[in-house]
Amino acid sequence: MPSPLPGIPLFQLYGENHAWPGTDLLHCESIPARSRLHHWEIKPHRHAELFQLLYVQRGEARVEIEGQHSLIDEAAIQVVPPLTVHGFRFSADIQGHVLTFGTALVADLEQRFGAPLSVLATPRCYPLGKDRLRLGGLLDTLQQEYQGSAPARAALLPALVTALMVWLHRQQPLCAPRSPHERDQHLFGRYLRLVEAHYREHLAVDEFAARLGISSLQLNQLCRGLAGQTALQVSHQRLLLEARRNLVYTRMSIGQLSDSLGFSDPTYFARFFKRLAGQTPNAYRRSSVRG
Repeated sequence: MPSPLPGIPLFQLYGENHAWPGTDLLHCESIPARSRLHHWEIKPHRHAELFQLLYVQRGEARVEIEGQHSLIDEAAIQVVPPLTVHGFRFSADIQGHVLTFGTALVADLEQRFGAPLSVLATPRCYPLGKDRLRLGGLLDTLQQEYQGSAPARAALLPALVTALMVWLHRQQPLCAPRSPHERDQHLFGRYLRLVEAHYREHLAVDEFAARLGISSLQLNQLCRGLAGQTALQVSHQRLLLEARRNLVYTRMSIGQLSDSLGFSDPTYFARFFKRLAGQTPNAYRRSSVRG
């Protein structure tokens, strides 16, 4: 299992150390938007629990993945799994997008696929080839929807991401042997799907581990290696994400929200939320409305 690497920055988004933003399950931005601020160079770094897809539309991207260097000079998508050390140097005429998503979205996608998304387990570059125009249009639409606020945005964004993942899934070599790291990614994906299905039930780590056929120690080692968190922290982050989304997008009272998330006492829920989010549920709701 991968272990923390000394000297390699561990970012949420490059150059940012704050927690994953509150309610969206994904983040999408143009390559120039961030790389221009850093003189077209993104130095080697890692993300604890974030998956990234680098879409190069045109221009050049010099890619460093775990010390290996390559050049992308055609329309392509580079997959970057969590905790993979990666860096980029872009040409000044670069065009494209960076799509970033967390474990909750991966778990949701894997539920739709009915299987782990093994395409996300290995850093690999996928040229778009004859699908360049079709995939380019899909990714441009995804970027526009993400930046906008049109009706049914929350329904369209997952649909666009699902279509993109179907294309990526179909590009994988058939019957490719799995490395130990890929096996860990598959097991972690199974855990994420269990969390997604049962996070409102507040299952103990021992229960999750038993359902996976491993010990709680092995599960915690797996989560620390691939997400930089304990198994309990992973499930708590999923609860926190759902709480944030409901505070922003619904008018549920704190008591109703507490019940819907499986807490026996609204006071306990409020303490849980403040401990993880740094502010009370009501303060978070007020700040989101002001924003």
